[in-house]
Amino acid sequence: MTKLENPVLMATIGGAQGLRGEVRARAYTSDPSALGDYGNLQTLDGRSFEILEIRQAKNVVIVRFRGINDREAAEALNGLELYVDRDNLPDDELDEDEFFYADLEGLEAVDDTGTGYGVVSGVYDFGAGDLLELKGPGKRPVLIPFSEAAVLEIDLERGKILIDPRAAGLIEDPKDQIGKAQKPSGKSKG
Repeated sequence: MTKLENPVLMATIGGAQGLRGEVRARAYTSDPSALGDYGNLQTLDGRSFEILEIRQAKNVVIVRFRGINDREAAEALNGLELYVDRDNLPDDELDEDEFFYADLEGLEAVDDTGTGYGVVSGVYDFGAGDLLELKGPGKRPVLIPFSEAAVLEIDLERGKILIDPRAAGLIEDPKDQIGKAQKPSGKSKG
């Protein structure tokens, strides 16, 4: 069992499908039926899964793995996340402005003045759009929208993303302060 050096999440296994050991899986690939094209899938603890058959259903793929031959074995896989190593993903098929989310992790988030806001430590989708998690030294992690308004440019070669801190919600817009009570300056008259 070898552990992955740079794991990329490819699928999450759902419930069992039928009696022959098939499972429903949510694939995170542009073509869900191509899930097996990247080699064997692995768990973070090093277990390996070879896809024998795959077919598309409504919102998932139905997968049969080597060695999973009955419903009980399939049910034991429910919730399991399956990965491939980043090196198994083909860079040559990407357009110039395309990238894998895994490539964003570790990039420094800066604004147009060069001010740093942390490093991308994760990419998440909770259903309302993609979010980037930024972590900075001595700061709590923050989530920013992964939108054209908030993320202006991605430069993989320089290891940076250019962000608009206002659109990202990292700093307040002074225009939003109209009508709000001003904080006292700390000076007293008297």
